[in-house]
Amino acid sequence: MCGIIGIVATTTVNQMIYDGLTVLQHRGQDAAGIMTCDDDRLYLRKDNGLVRDVFHTRHMLRLQGNMGIGHVRYPTAGCSSSAEAQPFYVNSPYGVALAHNGNLTNADSLKEDLFREDLRHINTSSDSEILLNVFAHELQRQGKYRIDEHDIFEAVARVHKRVKGAYAVVAMVIGYGMVAFRDPNGIRPLMIGKRSSAGGDEYVAASESVAIDALAFERLRDVEPGEAVFVDLAGNFHAKQCAETVTHSPCIFEYVYFARPDSIIDGISVYKARLRMGEKLAQRMLQDWPEHDIDVVIPIPDTSRTSALQLANSLGVNYREGFIKNRYIGRTFIMPGQQQRKKSVRQKLNPIELEFKGKNVLLVDDSIVRGTTSQQIIQMARDAGANKVYFASAAPPVRFPNVYGIDMPSTAELIGHGRDEVQIAEAIGADRLFYQELDDLIAAVLYKKNKTQVTRFDASVFNGEYITGDVTEAYLQNLQDSRSDQAKDERNKRDNAIIEMHNNN
Repeated sequence: MCGIIGIVATTTVNQMIYDGLTVLQHRGQDAAGIMTCDDDRLYLRKDNGLVRDVFHTRHMLRLQGNMGIGHVRYPTAGCSSSAEAQPFYVNSPYGVALAHNGNLTNADSLKEDLFREDLRHINTSSDSEILLNVFAHELQRQGKYRIDEHDIFEAVARVHKRVKGAYAVVAMVIGYGMVAFRDPNGIRPLMIGKRSSAGGDEYVAASESVAIDALAFERLRDVEPGEAVFVDLAGNFHAKQCAETVTHSPCIFEYVYFARPDSIIDGISVYKARLRMGEKLAQRMLQDWPEHDIDVVIPIPDTSRTSALQLANSLGVNYREGFIKNRYIGRTFIMPGQQQRKKSVRQKLNPIELEFKGKNVLLVDDSIVRGTTSQQIIQMARDAGANKVYFASAAPPVRFPNVYGIDMPSTAELIGHGRDEVQIAEAIGADRLFYQELDDLIAAVLYKKNKTQVTRFDASVFNGEYITGDVTEAYLQNLQDSRSDQAKDERNKRDNAIIEMHNNN
């Protein structure tokens, strides 16, 4: 999962992009990058690390120009080397830069086509560089010295025909303006905002509405699935539907886990969706266990707080904050290597003993992926004196890998794969376990009063139904081979060896 932002303004955009990326930092803590455009020159700064660590005053001063794009990343395709950080750039045609959130499911065949037919070389293992080169080639094949919005929309239309998978994109074309587009299924989010200044209209495109709010832009609307938006250097706004077939199917895991609760995605409030998740889960618990003996509901911070609060209210049970979080530790299920994940959980959370001692505690999390974190947290609750420890997940069991931009583990490493609720409860050490039903989760997000065009969701991590229709068993096997902890450990060793060799030289 990544966060992207692009701005065309009447003044320098470097600080605005920096501020926007800090708001989107929850979407990726592996690397950050900003590229700006000043007349016919591009300026780039990107590296591994958090936004605040990658950009210092000397870097910001060099990022000149009134147009720019930014990216925060954790690795989903490719490795964690700084060479994989975005944005990416190609000089032909015109000079094109791109930042991408998502994952291409036909990246391997596209890479081969780019080399054999388009005569383009891909220098990294990132599918975002592949997407950039496809877009650049489709611009170039029109053979024009000067282009306009119609040519850009035609290039995006050809991208949609060639590329499969999930992609929300912000891009710059030197001398022309900023482009933002979204795959025909709208799997990954992208919203546009506008504000008027003394010099004219300014536009922003970002992964989540919170970045637009933080920059004091007015939220206009989401970029529609298959749609392309082009803002020229004069601040003129153009938009066109570029896909022949569109199915509005955003990833439901955005609402469960990734997005900030104060975001609105495709007309759906993440906060209200999570409140309803708590309500639905409480209804199921009361149906299955009306005579429960739960003394207190405690969320596992931060994402589950909203659902846990509403669940407690619906159950008529006290809600308490029982864990204090160290906010300087990243999200655990995306960390490379099981040993590092186990260590990080103890560093990240510390229990308040008086909230656990002698009580029957219901712990609530947004989801259970590997189960490593859940197991350790349950043990922490017991060590703090809990009498019984129950566990509830605001999402259904995660049984299948994500192929659209979330670096979930291989199938074999998912605790929900091949186990029922009783077996999972035993594996994580819970006295009792409750999962959300998928139909209830969909109903919680797709509420009848929402002003949304969404008709369905990608819920493939729960039901194994991949909406792009091109995900085969062979593809999933290759994905499993590349995502296993062993494969990640081998990549880390290789990257560290390269770094050490470079330092010695």
